[in-house]
Amino acid sequence: MEKQTGCIHIYCGDGKGKTTTGMGLSTRAAGYGYKVLIYQFMKNNSTSERKILEKVPNIRFVDGLECEKFSFQMTEDEKKERKDYYENQFKMLTQMIGDENFDMVFFDELIYTIRAGLFNEELLVDYLKNKPENLEIILTGQNPSQNLIDLADYVSEIRKIKHPFDQGLCSRKGIEK
Repeated sequence: MEKQTGCIHIYCGDGKGKTTTGMGLSTRAAGYGYKVLIYQFMKNNSTSERKILEKVPNIRFVDGLECEKFSFQMTEDEKKERKDYYENQFKMLTQMIGDENFDMVFFDELIYTIRAGLFNEELLVDYLKNKPENLEIILTGQNPSQNLIDLADYVSEIRKIKHPFDQGLCSRKGIEK
């Protein structure tokens, strides 16, 4: 199976569906026979999509922290610890990508993690500029920098027009979580 040069995909915006879109593309790639690695920043290891996709051949998840909280709930010390943790995870993941010849990597919510001050964007930018040629990369989160937009091949904005949360409906199992 011959693969063309890998591209960089960004799914951003304030609408629901960024992670879902990235998971869908990961599933499509795995179905074609590509080897896919998924890491979810700022999420625990029990997301609903993960429960089913861990059973799909060619998709591999790497565990993050079991207990996550929103960045605005963290103390300054917790933010520093989390930043160190995420940057070390990223270095380990990028090493794994090269060592195990993955075709696609999905860094879910990495853009949000950058915006929250919990990851140095330059670390990502350097990797994107020097990534393995055939590696397909998916990034999600709100408000990517112009630098990330310029490096990407695909940028799709998912915009909220209406959401039940605005009327007080909490996240529902199997839909938002």
